[in-house]
Parts: sequence; structure tokens; C-alpha cells
Amino acid sequence: MNGTGTRTGLDALFAPKGIAVVGASRRPAKLGATLARSLHGFAEQGGHLALVNALDETMHPSVRAAAEAGPVDLAMICVPAAACPDVLAEAAGAGARAAVVCGGGFAEAGGPGVGHQERLAAIVADTGLRLLGPNTSGFLAPHAGVTASFVPGVAQVRPGRVAVVASSGGVNHALSFLLTEAGHGISLAVGLGNAIDVCAPDVLDHLADDPETRAVALHVESVADGPRLVEAVRRLSARRPVVALVVGRHDVGAFAASHTGALATSWRTTRAALAQAGAVLVDDERELVDAVGALAVVRARPAPDPGVGVVTAQAGPGLLLLDDLRGRRARVPELAGTTQETLATLLPPLTFQANPVDTGRPGPELGRVFHAVASDPEVDLVAGYALHEPDAVDLLAAACEGRVPGVPIVFGLGGTGAAVVEGRRALLAAGIAVAADPRGVAAGVGALRADARARARRSGAVQPRRVPTRVGGPHDEDQAKGLLERLGIATAARRACGSRAQAHAALAELAGPVAVKILDAAVLHKTEIGGVHLGVRTPAELDAALDRLDGIGADRYLVERMAPSGVDLVLGARRDPVFGPILLLGLGGTTAEALADVAIRLAPLAPDEAAEMPAELAGHALLDGWRGGPVLDTAALGRVASALGDLLVANPGIDEIEVNPLRLTPDGLVALDAVVLPREAD
Repeated sequence: MNGTGTRTGLDALFAPKGIAVVGASRRPAKLGATLARSLHGFAEQGGHLALVNALDETMHPSVRAAAEAGPVDLAMICVPAAACPDVLAEAAGAGARAAVVCGGGFAEAGGPGVGHQERLAAIVADTGLRLLGPNTSGFLAPHAGVTASFVPGVAQVRPGRVAVVASSGGVNHALSFLLTEAGHGISLAVGLGNAIDVCAPDVLDHLADDPETRAVALHVESVADGPRLVEAVRRLSARRPVVALVVGRHDVGAFAASHTGALATSWRTTRAALAQAGAVLVDDERELVDAVGALAVVRARPAPDPGVGVVTAQAGPGLLLLDDLRGRRARVPELAGTTQETLATLLPPLTFQANPVDTGRPGPELGRVFHAVASDPEVDLVAGYALHEPDAVDLLAAACEGRVPGVPIVFGLGGTGAAVVEGRRALLAAGIAVAADPRGVAAGVGALRADARARARRSGAVQPRRVPTRVGGPHDEDQAKGLLERLGIATAARRACGSRAQAHAALAELAGPVAVKILDAAVLHKTEIGGVHLGVRTPAELDAALDRLDGIGADRYLVERMAPSGVDLVLGARRDPVFGPILLLGLGGTTAEALADVAIRLAPLAPDEAAEMPAELAGHALLDGWRGGPVLDTAALGRVASALGDLLVANPGIDEIEVNPLRLTPDGLVALDAVVLPREAD
């Protein structure tokens, strides 16, 4: 156990003194032979490397024999799946404290593979040995001299500052190669495979104390324990930035199941949970490399909305960069008058100098231009781009001259050839984040901004506030709205009616057009069965509506004053099977999730954090007085959403609370319908 209360103990895995390769072979194409070659450097550095193969007289006949010749902390197991459990048990008995089971044929393959995996899990539980895999291609720990992988080319991965934690062994290697090509190198790179023991939270907790790691790239295909992953990311991101790539935006479920046999996880919920925990989100592996590479070099100061200064030596790439930044909703403020006055003394008069700043072509003044922009009071970080033109300007000198303490620069150096590669490496060595193109610069800047914003809002765990009452069991609409009222959520005036006479009295009392609905806790989708009638004004219209409700079996009615027109939202609190209580906000009522225009947060959630959710919606402009419409009070929305989340967290008997629609009117938010679903008994 470590200080976080989780079982890690991964030193024997990632920094062993001795390694046994079980299933080693003299035949070069065999997996065990490739792995033994990869570990040759470990032996050259003084580690005990033992090759085990009972059929080869030149090798050790067993792990126990290998352990008698020297320490064996780690067993690399490269034998058929059916033989792996016995080998693992033997390794544990010989004193190995960690193992990696390479290759597949386990739960992801179905059939007998499920049993093989269950036997591995039982041995781990009985012995306490830490197991990576099965179904993994291993890991890389270059600083420790351990390349525990059977993938050719791993010896070319140099030590660096970025750690990779990947669900897939293949992705682990792909990212390691990309990061090496980008000049960053690797501190640790782990492919989790089926992760029956060592999982992402274990490795993340291990990395929190790793002095070689400056930033972490996290690749997620599925999540078995959402709260544990969230807490691990939250702990780590407070000390080192975490950049996450989540797979599953599109329908890849069948292939994913055959790949790892893993639990399907909601892509949107996973991304929302990781972002709330402090991770930076990216959409693809190229963006991941640019983002984590920038954060491995520098972090921007915490700020709620960092401003970006843009300096480009060529206008066309500058437009690409600005367009990408705008797409990321980056704030690119106009520079102060004093800054523009300084720039006017440095640049030709026809260049654009308000932000972005276009130098026309790089020259000796470039460093002073960077410095002027970085010194602007509205600028928290600088995005720069220039083509490699060594005869015109020394870009390394310019970038160094332009630095202002606390204002990072992400510099894009365009070009090709050895001199450009060397130029990028020199910038990295000088502590300046580097990219190869405008999109890479935007990805790096976006990552620094997201990380700075996450750190600015970090305030520790949110404790649920007091709720009006403990609730449980099914609720009809009148009861559900009464519950919302006790939370401070406005509803329209209404009357629950058990007879026609009561319904007519309610129509007269409410004085105006009303909605007439079936009142039955068992009916969740009233509109679909004809259970809602709107705009009822007269007794005759009411009788007609009641006749239709009686026709679908209604014995109770809800008569409710019609709300003014406005913009409809859906606000819900539900229990996600992986992450637990979550909040969901969307535009458009029932179409919100179909259009994927939703914002998601884990509950409990502080009101000020909940108030940020509307800004994430693609249609957020509709909430800001669109064409003379009502304007959303985000603070009020935050209080409503937070209260709903608190209610769910405090009441284990509730599975879901949905307010749909929650209408934004000129008078504020009004709940027009509400559903409370009890939690089914396990």
C-alpha cells in the first residue's frame, strides 16, 4: 500500500535487479528470443538476466534455477496461454515479486482463454505478486535500462521526461516512437493489456513519485473502476500534468471487445470525468504527442482563462494557427496600446500588430517582438511560428531573448532536414516547448491553457451539501416537482386532481391556458402515449382532454399553468455504472443526447463549477439572448445543477432525477416536467 491507500509496489516491475525470461529461445523469430535481445542492455548494465527454457540445455530449466543463480524480481512469461498459470505460480514460489504475461489467448479470445485468465488472477490474489497483462507487449523503462518488450525498435526509444500509460501495448509503443521522434523521449511506457492486476491507477500513483517524469500521456479504451481512476488522475495532475486520449467516439465496440475483452465505457462520460479530475483532453495520437510534449517542458500559471499572444513570421501559417486556436475557444486578446506602440518601432508599418502579430519575415528584431508580446498584461502564454531561415534570424536566440518569466512560449519551427531537427532539439533543451507545424503549436497551447484552467479551479473534493429530505421510491410528476421546489427549483403553478370536478376547479383557479397531464408514477414518457394536452383554456376543452386521458387509463390528473415560451434544456442526475453519480446538461430536451450536445460532470459538484457547463454546449449562444430571447443566469443554473447532484449523492435509493424540459424563460428557469426513478435492488 502507498500513501494513497492503493496497492502499488511496482518497483520490482519497473526497476528490477534481476529478470527471468521464461520461454526464451535461440530461434530469432520467436517472441522469447526477441524479448531476450531487447533486454540485452539490462544485462550490460549489470542486471541479472536469466533465460529459462526447460528444452534448451544452454538455459536455466526453471525460474527457481534462475533465481539460484542471481536475483529474480521480474518474470517475463512468453509461453502459450494454457501454460502461463503454472509458470506464474512457479515464479511466485521462486521469489519473483512481479511478472509480465506477454501474448494473447486469454479473456479477449473467449473460450478456454477466460479460464486461463481466471487462474492467473487467483494466483495473484494468493501470492501478492504484481502482474502486468496478460495480452500485453510489455513496457519500457529507459532510465532503468529495461526494455521489457518484444517489439523491434524499442532500443531506439531514448530516456526522456514523458510517461505513457496505455490500455493497448501497441498504442504504448506507437506513442513511445512518436515521442522519441519529437525529441522528448520516455521515462516509462506501459501497455496494460487485459489489466487483471496492474491497472492505470496503479501506474499513475507510481508515477506521482517518479523524479524522471514531467508529464503523463494516458490512453484509455475502457474503465473498470471509474472513481479509482478519477482519484488517481486528480492526485497525479496536482503534481504533474496528465494528457488523456479516450477511445470510443464512434462505434468500435465489437473490435474493442475482441481486443481486450474489456467493459464498454461511455466515451463522453469518461472524458468529462478525466477533465474534471484535472486531465487535459485530446482527440488523436498526434495531438497527444504535441500536448504532452509541451507540458513536459513547461506549465502555464493557473488562470481561469489564459490569454494567448500569437507571433508569426509568415502570415499564412499564422492564419492556420489562429484558426485552430479559435476552434479551441482560446482567448486571443487585442494587445494593449503600449504594446502596440512598442511593436510599431520594431516592425514594418503594413504588418498586423494587434494580435496576432505578423512580422512579415523573421529578422533580428524577432526576439524583442516576442518579449513585447509576452510582456503584455493580457498575455499568459505565447504561440509562435516561423520557418527555418538561418540566414535571416537565429530562432533559438530570438526565442530565448523573448522569454518573460512565468509566460511560456510554444514555438513552431517549420522546415525539413537535419538542421531543423537539431533546431527543435535545441529549443527543447533551452526549456521552450516545440512543435513542427501550426496545428502542433495550437495543440500545445491548448494543453497549457487547459492545464492552467484546471489548476485554477482545483479546490479539493466537493462535499455534498444538506438536502431537504431523504427520498426514495417512485414519484409522480407532482411529487417530483415538490421535491424540486424544496431544492429551490422553480415550477409552474399546478394542482393534482383526483376527479373531473377537481380538474375543473383547478382550471378556474389557475386562470389561463393550462397543460393537462396524466398523473401516474409508472408513466415516464407521457407525450408518447397521448398523456399531455397543452393550451387548454375552456371547460369544454378540458373535458375533451380528460376524455382522452381517461381513454389511456388515467385516474388522476395534473393541471398546470402553461409556462411562457423560452429555450428548453434537459438537466439530469443519474448513476453511471462505471463512474457513479453524474450530472448531465443539454439543449433541446429529448434531442440533446441524440445530437451529442451535452455537458457532463461528476457529482457532487460545487455551484461555480456547475455554472461552467452551459459554455460547453455547441448551442450555448441560444442561452445568451439569441434574437431577443432570454439570457441564462449561469450562477442560478449552477445552483440548480449542484443541488440536483447533491440530492442524488445523498440518497442511495434514487437512480435518476431528470428535469426535462427545464425551460429558460424571461423570468428565469422553470421545470416543466420531472422524473425521479428509484434504484433497483441488486
